[in-house]
Amino acid sequence: MTQALWQCQLRDGLAEMELSLTDGQQQQLLAFLALLNKWNKAYNLTAVRDERVMVSRQLLDSLSILPWVTTDHLLDVGAGGGLPGIPLAIALPDKRFTLLDSNGKKTRFLNQCVLELGLDNVDVIHGRAEDCQPEQPFTQIGSRAFTALENLVTWCGSLLANEGEFLAMKGQFPDDEVAALPAGWQVKSSQSLKVPGADGERHLLVVARTEYSR
Repeated sequence: MTQALWQCQLRDGLAEMELSLTDGQQQQLLAFLALLNKWNKAYNLTAVRDERVMVSRQLLDSLSILPWVTTDHLLDVGAGGGLPGIPLAIALPDKRFTLLDSNGKKTRFLNQCVLELGLDNVDVIHGRAEDCQPEQPFTQIGSRAFTALENLVTWCGSLLANEGEFLAMKGQFPDDEVAALPAGWQVKSSQSLKVPGADGERHLLVVARTEYSR
């Protein structure tokens, strides 16, 4: 029953969001959600436990930023249970995604997802953002319910290319966090996100260095 409900919710939600994914991609998304639901019982990967809202709160919410993913290689910091990184990687198989998290249980889950779902465009790193040393900086870094904007740019600024941008997913527009951004950083743009079936506000903040700090 749950799987049939999820399938209908996903199909209808994608149509409402005007996102076109193949049947195979939709099946991969549902397989990921089943893994997340199963592992969550033991690993506490996400606070969402009501199966009736998982498609909206996990899959559709993650996919809502698809139009703003323009890089060939995105870093998802504080990846946790793989949101938004895994759904984005399924939807964009020609792009690469690196998922970074300091929690060993969560990275074990992410590695299992990569294995079971056959995601050859996903890399998983167990570690802290401050200790990460990529071969080259990322042009886009995504985060979902990870930390305040001030912490995001402080901890992860060294991982971002000079002309790069953070894609920070938030609920209500975080006026206090925007005001607390350190010198040299600005909200380049903000978008109100429409997620079918989701209560409350959703926002995407695109954060970048100011011109004089580049």
